[in-house]
Amino acid sequence: MSPAAELLLERAAELDAGPVPSPCISVCRMSAETGFCEGCFRTLEEIAAWGMQGDEERRAVWRLLVDRVQEGKA
Repeated sequence: MSPAAELLLERAAELDAGPVPSPCISVCRMSAETGFCEGCFRTLEEIAAWGMQGDEERRAVWRLLVDRVQEGKA
């Protein structure tokens, strides 16, 4: 598992009822193989939508990212 994936899983475990932080870790490089950012594992569409999403939608994105990492898709 990549260091970025390990960091994402650590940060996801810390999410609570407060404001939802961005999963961005400033490694903004899209993988041609997966279509995901190599730092946060989001698609371009997910990255673009983040600023307009509420906390529940953001938590749903975090759950999706955790699934991607755990299933080895990212």
